[in-house]
Amino acid sequence: MTRRELDAAGITDPGIRAAYAECRRLNARHGKTYFLATRLLPVERRCAVHALYGFARWADDIVDDIGRRETPEQRDRLLRQLESDLARGLRTGCGAEPVVRAVADTAGRYGIDPRLFADFMASMRSDLSVTDYATYTDLQAYMHGSAAVIGLQMLPVLGTVVAREEAAPHAAALGMAFQLTNFLRDVGEDLDRGRVYLPADLLAAHGVDRPMLEWSRRTGNHDPRIRAALRAAEEMTRNVYREAEPGIGMLDPRVRPCIRVACTLYGGILDAIADAEYAVLHRRCVVPRRRRARTAAAGLVRILSARIRAREPATTASAPAAVRQEEGHGR
Repeated sequence: MTRRELDAAGITDPGIRAAYAECRRLNARHGKTYFLATRLLPVERRCAVHALYGFARWADDIVDDIGRRETPEQRDRLLRQLESDLARGLRTGCGAEPVVRAVADTAGRYGIDPRLFADFMASMRSDLSVTDYATYTDLQAYMHGSAAVIGLQMLPVLGTVVAREEAAPHAAALGMAFQLTNFLRDVGEDLDRGRVYLPADLLAAHGVDRPMLEWSRRTGNHDPRIRAALRAAEEMTRNVYREAEPGIGMLDPRVRPCIRVACTLYGGILDAIADAEYAVLHRRCVVPRRRRARTAAAGLVRILSARIRAREPATTASAPAAVRQEEGHGR
């Protein structure tokens, strides 16, 4: 499948092909929901999405991988080395890391603004020293670099039927909605890393603070105040999805079903959290495998309908096959 994606994208250089293939492996291994949705894109656009995800994942792992033994100072140095490598890659197309070579090639092909990568790296560095956020406004400033820019990077790849500037706020909101979903799902795991992403004022409105979250994580005990705070965080996240939704209709018709599938799958994580009575401090809530398969299959039907209307050959892999291939991979 990788060869077909690379050929369709017109990527011929052997070194660049290998770099894209490495990004695809990162996506398949870590991005369970994201990878499945990517499989529903037109084949010629998937490599670029893999590159954007692969680079973001590489940087995120420097910051967050619990198995790494580097000190915060060493991680900061690694991030700055990666940022320097990226700056050189964006100028020259070269890079020490495969993820840099692939994402630099993608940025050149699609004219992605280099400032979006600089903002992303700034948010990654902040994770080394910032452990909580007093208000939602503070969190939004962080998420601009960590999530909104991902949506903005994706826009040139996906294509729009309106001016890109019109679709941009919705793309940024969708990136933030996905990240807020992850924050809510990963409250317990983030506590283990010493971080609380949910705004302190939202928690305090329900009588919750970091020590209470740590107590619940440590003891396995529940508290109705925590449940109420997490329910409020869910509603806050759903409001951001509502901000993002009008942007789907602004995209190239051929990619809309893919983005709708991604929204449905990520929204399903919120449903799973609610169904588990917000027990995210004690378990990881995920969308059941069969529901992912049904959602992907429905998306495939919409994709085929769009391609028939556009008189385009149907080259997307079958949704059940895509689900089987991505089973067992990460996030």
